[in-house]
Amino acid sequence: MSLIQICKVPNRKESFDKLREYCEEEHFKGWDPYDGLNSWVIQKTPLGKSRFFRLAWIQLFKRNPINLRVIFGVKKDYNSKGLGLFLIGYCNLYKKNPDAVYLKQINFLAKQIITLQTKGYSESCWGYNFDWQARAFFQPKHTPTVVATTFIADALIEAYEITKNDEYLNIAISASRFVLNDLNRSYDKDGDFTFSYSPLDHTQVYNAGLLGAKLLCLVYKYNKGEALLQTAKSVVSYVCKKQNKDGSWAYGTLPFHQWIDNFHTGFNLECLKIYEIVSGDHTFRSNISKGMDYYLKTFFTPQGISKYYNDKMYPVDIHAPAQLIVTLHKYGNFKENKDLIDKVLDWTIENMQSNKGYFFYQKKKYITSKIPYIRWAQSWMFYAYSYYFLHE
Repeated sequence: MSLIQICKVPNRKESFDKLREYCEEEHFKGWDPYDGLNSWVIQKTPLGKSRFFRLAWIQLFKRNPINLRVIFGVKKDYNSKGLGLFLIGYCNLYKKNPDAVYLKQINFLAKQIITLQTKGYSESCWGYNFDWQARAFFQPKHTPTVVATTFIADALIEAYEITKNDEYLNIAISASRFVLNDLNRSYDKDGDFTFSYSPLDHTQVYNAGLLGAKLLCLVYKYNKGEALLQTAKSVVSYVCKKQNKDGSWAYGTLPFHQWIDNFHTGFNLECLKIYEIVSGDHTFRSNISKGMDYYLKTFFTPQGISKYYNDKMYPVDIHAPAQLIVTLHKYGNFKENKDLIDKVLDWTIENMQSNKGYFFYQKKKYITSKIPYIRWAQSWMFYAYSYYFLHE
């Protein structure tokens, strides 16, 4: 490699330091791609009562490279899942270098997360800080979801391992009971099932069900409840039966959930591998291996570009390169794929990080959305970087 080429390689540590500085200066608050319904146009006018208008309004904010939030009164705020990702990130940094500065952030983030629990449920759970209109359902602000709850409980367990604060562990265990007791279940002909996204819907989204199973596996380490693993196995079995012959999965079962994408595939593989490791059950090893082979061969180009979909390049979404690092760390094949990881990370730094340190949301063929979303972009890259540095 020539000297010129060497100089062009991004400094990954410098990239992370700039990201960390940005997030800390923002006090971990920010906007979200889906927070458009926090606007006064929705909250204080009759337009907010229309499902069609809510859906269109979210898409207008989400797809627009111009940030309309300042104009329409959407304020920066805490997002509980984003805080969970930051918390795991600081826990990983502390494992690598037990610095009191990291410990202070760990306790700050954990306590902030605890205050953001959704009220009205018997167990600990979390949702998002905005109303969310999707094609499949409407979720009012703070509606607890299996996705947010699992990431946050995972973070609190990591914080417990460092601080030995029993409150963190007890709340994470409580969250597992939310998954078991409050989420709806959809069964197949064999009696296996998957969890719904929230208590308010009956959708069958594969990564969401698997994230619920992942939380049950994480909690099993602390109470050895065999019912946790039996329930997790049922979800794993349900999802593996939905796997396509080539190793891929659609997003879910609904007709408009039939796309195959990068980072949700990564979520699936991470959760399946965690189940296998915790349970010692190798029943689904061929499904996991086939899925990993598909994932690596399909979604990443030789140049290090992370494709969104299996059949097209754009948009390049910041979730995809971030989840690659996490998936390969959790799967245990990080070292074998280090060259790919470095290419993907370097391309992402060069093409999707601003001079101020924050990462962009999506890069399309002709235009890039550079809005600094705190949960979708910054917390995910912070989270991913923390796993990357565990291997350095």
